[in-house]
Amino acid sequence: MSSKQGAGVPRRRALFLATAVALLAAGCGTSSDSSSGGPVTVKAMDYFTAEPQRGAVDDLLRTCGRTTGVKVEHQSVANPQLMPKVLQQLSSHTLPDLLMLDNPALPQIAETGALTELSSAGVDLDGYYPSILSAGTYEKKVYGLAPGVNSVALFYNKDLLAAAHVEPPRTWAELTAAAKKLTKGDRYGFAMSADNDGEGAWQFLPFLWSRGGDLDTLDSAPSVAALDLVSGLVEQGLMSKSAVTWAQSDANDQFAAGKAAMMINGPWQFPGLDTRKDLKYGVAQIPVPTAGDTLKVPLGGEVWTVPRTDEAHQRAAAKVLACLNTPAHQLSFAKKVGYVPSRRAAAERLGDEDPRMAPFVSEVATAKSRTETVGTRYPAIATAVESALQSALSGAASPQQAMKSAQAKAGKSD
Repeated sequence: MSSKQGAGVPRRRALFLATAVALLAAGCGTSSDSSSGGPVTVKAMDYFTAEPQRGAVDDLLRTCGRTTGVKVEHQSVANPQLMPKVLQQLSSHTLPDLLMLDNPALPQIAETGALTELSSAGVDLDGYYPSILSAGTYEKKVYGLAPGVNSVALFYNKDLLAAAHVEPPRTWAELTAAAKKLTKGDRYGFAMSADNDGEGAWQFLPFLWSRGGDLDTLDSAPSVAALDLVSGLVEQGLMSKSAVTWAQSDANDQFAAGKAAMMINGPWQFPGLDTRKDLKYGVAQIPVPTAGDTLKVPLGGEVWTVPRTDEAHQRAAAKVLACLNTPAHQLSFAKKVGYVPSRRAAAERLGDEDPRMAPFVSEVATAKSRTETVGTRYPAIATAVESALQSALSGAASPQQAMKSAQAKAGKSD
């Protein structure tokens, strides 16, 4: 989940249902070029407009095009514009042959009937982490596969922790204690994004889920306890109140500048941090409530889908998608963009080769899809969670009041 990946798109159920009827009645095809006897041209669309993702995907699509004998035309659309474009294409039956979606958006498109179920298209689903298959599943059928995934972990400044005689914290109590020792002058002990633009909910979910909270009952005692931890860090002066306005990139800037000794962030920050030759940092798993608890992080990343077009294009697109997900290609892609391969064997190899990635690889086994239990309701729930963060961290409401209000808002999502 790089920039704004946690941000959902608003539900437009009426449009989706109308589109589904139209798709079933009239099909959703693009014109076929296979009748000429030449290779089928597959149109692929994603939201990777920045490097290194853009170049890595382009190279991979070209390679798989050559391998499968399929001509691939690649288009990248800026993330905020992708879903509006997809919705327009749904209504006009002009979806591309190979479509990448942020994984929380998949149920919203799959429910229209516009996507091809991958096992029936001949795509191998063996060797994947169950959590990753879950992220591409709608109503017990897999419609999307991710060549790689990501999540968040705890970054820490090695020099600052050593000077304070602090070890990377493993529990919530250790996190608070470490943040107290590391907070000094204009430097905070801890930083994270708590914004209301998608990334705040994404970064808060490890605390909520690891404590036993869930997205259906935001006002439960475990969910309130998670918010109490985070708001308590602000109340004690261990995390900046400005976190409510920070995206993940802002938290990273604070960490890189030495204004925060620890932060929650993802591996997409490695390239920028590595340019700071004076910065020595390490990565550890996010602290859990008590020793022995299971860490549960949100699964980030994008799933590639095969929209329903015509038989020739669907068959060609499925071949390319299968090629994207070979172990070798997954590992190569992961190394270029800071992701974890979706196949367990390739992921474990990456963890062995790159110690910084080892915490992220370990997390994948127990990671959770954000839409697994709430489906298309996730965007509305994420918005409610972020409202609670904003209220509690600003001091406008207690954690209990904030989560009660969040539950009321989330309950209206249908």
